[in-house]
Amino acid sequence: MKIIAPHTCPSCDSTLVSENCILYCKNSACPAQSYKLVENFAKVMKINGLGPAAISKLNLQSIYDIYTLTEQDIIDCLGNALGTKLYSSIETSKNAPLNQVLAALGIPLIGKTASEKICVYVKHISQITSDIAVKALGPKAASNLVTWLETQSWEELPFSFTAEEIKNGQTVCITGKLRTFKTKAEAAKYLQDKGYKVVDSVTKTTNILVNESGIESDKTKKASANGTLIVNNILEL
Repeated sequence: MKIIAPHTCPSCDSTLVSENCILYCKNSACPAQSYKLVENFAKVMKINGLGPAAISKLNLQSIYDIYTLTEQDIIDCLGNALGTKLYSSIETSKNAPLNQVLAALGIPLIGKTASEKICVYVKHISQITSDIAVKALGPKAASNLVTWLETQSWEELPFSFTAEEIKNGQTVCITGKLRTFKTKAEAAKYLQDKGYKVVDSVTKTTNILVNESGIESDKTKKASANGTLIVNNILEL
């Protein structure tokens, strides 16, 4: 039996686009995509009670819709007990740092790791520029992030968009000759004083590789393959 591929999206009837033998709906207003975007946001932001059923009952079409709900709106729809708890969780989510919010917005290639990488360089979302994004994330992810910032009304969301310190607990590996310190021991102390854990080798759990020489060492190649953030100036950390 011959299987005929669909030509239109079953949710919004938009023409599907084939990329690498996979069909995609490119309509940003597609109801199915909007639903999944809200579902993903609620999960990453840890908004307890805002699962698929609640999203459907509340008819949430976008992330912005979540924060237009009053407590009474939610109670009328879900009942007093569930409504009160969900409203409280939504209010708590407003205190989330930029690190978490960026990862929740559904921007392609901008997940938890990418969010933490960009927050090494900025303290507020308004400080994100194309150059900084490319430096932290690479060209493709940077383009997605900058395009989102330029086309979305993120100022309407009720967050401070301020990054929290993510240094403590992060692991840093140093490779090659240094320009900022005479010895690696001095550099390691500087990093440790700032809350980093200095390691000798690059693994999948290594957060940052310092390569001030610019030489593509084996550690650098491994870090690149792992998606590890590579910096060329320790003093930027």
